[in-house]
Amino acid sequence: MNNPIFRAFYALIIATFAFTSCANNNNTKGTGSETHSFQSVSVKEFAKYIADTANVVLLDVRTAEEFSEGHIEGATNIDVKRDDFEAISNAQLPKDKTIAVYCRSGRRSKTASEILVTNGFKVVELDSGYNDWVNK
Repeated sequence: MNNPIFRAFYALIIATFAFTSCANNNNTKGTGSETHSFQSVSVKEFAKYIADTANVVLLDVRTAEEFSEGHIEGATNIDVKRDDFEAISNAQLPKDKTIAVYCRSGRRSKTASEILVTNGFKVVELDSGYNDWVNK
């Protein structure tokens, strides 16, 4: 155990374990003492969230064309790729409710979720997107 290579390898294993054991489905964004986060959930968990229509607003962040081809019933559509996504979201979405965000595969919804939490929204995001929703 006095071998420096062995000690370095051992330290790397411990650091890797510590990092991966702390990983979870919460995505964080922020600096200093202010951290913004959202929760990424499975289709089953997302369905439970959006069933609470009194406290949750469903947001589809795909294009208008994608939305018109099919969406989750009751969803509002604001395309995250629009330059004014942040301004429209701030004007139209209530900050006293949870915003349940989804896109096609989960990539754009994570981007939108980061923007929303930075603006003070509480967000839950469908990790695998609309494609998995329709195949549930």
